[in-house]
Amino acid sequence: QVLVRESGGGLVQTGGSLRLSCVASGSPFIIETMGWYRHTPGQVQRELVATVGRGGTTNYADSMKGRFVVSRDNAKNTLYLQMNNMKPEDTAVYSCSVRANYGSTFIDYWGQGTQVTVSS
Repeated sequence: QVLVRESGGGLVQTGGSLRLSCVASGSPFIIETMGWYRHTPGQVQRELVATVGRGGTTNYADSMKGRFVVSRDNAKNTLYLQMNNMKPEDTAVYSCSVRANYGSTFIDYWGQGTQVTVSS
């Protein structure tokens, strides 16, 4: 079992910055991909924000490129998201996803999410 906890959400003005953190803990496992996703009350599916592979390869949604920076600390099983030049449309619940590798099995775990609100 893996516990995923996000932190760092809050209220920020347009043009401001926030940094989110996500920590994964639990029984011995190898983390493959870690990622940030977001959703608003009207959305059916979560929207990809950015992911980082175990080797450091990053993948961003087009609308986040140049404004958001994702990084991870493998020693701490921690994922970060630095959000800059934020816009009201960035308002959402941001959730962290962790893909755990148990050898022959991969399991995805999710955190509860953290609310980010950007005021205009």
